[in-house]
Amino acid sequence: MVTLIDSLDTRPRHPEKANRPENEMLRKPDWIRVKAPGSPIYKETQQIVRENGLVTVCEEAGCPNIGECWSKKHATMMIMGEICTRACAFCNVRTGLPTALDPNEPENVAIAVEKLGLAHVVITSVDRDDLPDGGAEHFAQVIRAIRVRTPKTTIEILTPDFLRKDGALEIVVAAKPDVFNHNLETVPSKYLKVRPGARYFHSIRLLQRVKELDPTMFTKSGIMVGLGEERNEVLQLMDDLRSADVDFLTIGQYLAPTKKHHPVQRFVTPEEFKSFATVAMTKGFLLVSSSPLTRSSHHAGEDFEQLRANRMAKLAHG
Repeated sequence: MVTLIDSLDTRPRHPEKANRPENEMLRKPDWIRVKAPGSPIYKETQQIVRENGLVTVCEEAGCPNIGECWSKKHATMMIMGEICTRACAFCNVRTGLPTALDPNEPENVAIAVEKLGLAHVVITSVDRDDLPDGGAEHFAQVIRAIRVRTPKTTIEILTPDFLRKDGALEIVVAAKPDVFNHNLETVPSKYLKVRPGARYFHSIRLLQRVKELDPTMFTKSGIMVGLGEERNEVLQLMDDLRSADVDFLTIGQYLAPTKKHHPVQRFVTPEEFKSFATVAMTKGFLLVSSSPLTRSSHHAGEDFEQLRANRMAKLAHG
């Protein structure tokens, strides 16, 4: 089983940020407010996660939608441990040297999916630059284990970039997830500060390659805004994703996990998010989710059904 970090563990989550100056935390506007979690179904979901020794990105990344999602028995599983080999300036996942892969994890994830009765599941992971294939075969094993236990469950994966891991992407695509998601996170001008271990055009090429390997597979990517990007940069990013034939774009507000993380430069208004959605749809995306609280996996099941419907409608109209 995956070992969860004990709540008494005093090791810093982000040792690389310990000596950084603290940034001012901007007051959140009214449209960012969410209800505190605690419904009976939320607690049931939490119990299933704990019993199966699972890590969820909902908890690790401090997602503001955890109360809503877990109250619907929706949880995004984070495989390959809870320690990431990268240290992105926006992310709250623990950084450091990861532990060995758990050979029982694929089956444990599949059991949890079955217990939760999920029609659609999202599987993500930490970056595992320490592994020869970046964890690609582990992703494939998880997908296959879910297919065995709950063959009707549709599977969405949110993967790392597999940078310098030749052949890794092909392993994952061959396992045939229903949706392949890889987030760009931000515009290219912000990569050096926000996502220093990644390469923007490598990520674009990764998404393009998925479609080359399997044109029927849905592809998806997401970004955060409020990191200091310009509007025209977001529009160019949309064009870059469409050039890679990406189907689905998510845009959400960046929220700094701590004062040591990259600061929020501004809170983008709901009206601006609507404008982004309108422009993105005119550029040819099958689906766009753009709102302050949009996250990659938020409403993923409903979005997948809409994706399928939109593709069928597009094909019907030639």
